[in-house]
Amino acid sequence: MFPAALLHTSIMTDSICLVLGGVRSGKSRHAEQIVTEFPAPFRYLATGQAWDDEMRERVAAHRARRDERWQTVEVPVRLAAALDEAGERPVLVDCLTLWLTNLLLGEHDVEPAASELMDALARRRAPTVLVGSEVGMGIVPENALARRFRDEAGLLHQRVASVADRVVLVVAGLPLVVKG
Repeated sequence: MFPAALLHTSIMTDSICLVLGGVRSGKSRHAEQIVTEFPAPFRYLATGQAWDDEMRERVAAHRARRDERWQTVEVPVRLAAALDEAGERPVLVDCLTLWLTNLLLGEHDVEPAASELMDALARRRAPTVLVGSEVGMGIVPENALARRFRDEAGLLHQRVASVADRVVLVVAGLPLVVKG
């Protein structure tokens, strides 16, 4: 368990927080803690799709951490609409990079979807915490799709960070506030 002082990242009731980190960095757990600082019920917008046993296990582990205060909605593609439908509930989006993966693999046009997301964030009047995997700190991928994914993820994170009130980078379970 993390010390409470490291988890506390108070945000205003209508603000946006972006939580970035690498794989198994603790970013989702940290984002969940931020959301629970607000009154329940909470909406968890899950963008991951369980295509295999390993991913089904990851989804189950994430669900097991959350109690009855959370309502999980699976949103592989229609993220902007799901944000609008959440109304004034605190929302956790986990995660932007899985959503981007779904867009790319489903051959959806990324730019209009990202613009719709930004518009939905501008309309939000409740706490919104978004998780994204930082993928731009490693080697240059060897294939074109992986390079496009890395580039699109970086651009998407920049767009969300530009409107976020707070941006947190989680490294080895430790949240580092980089904005706000």
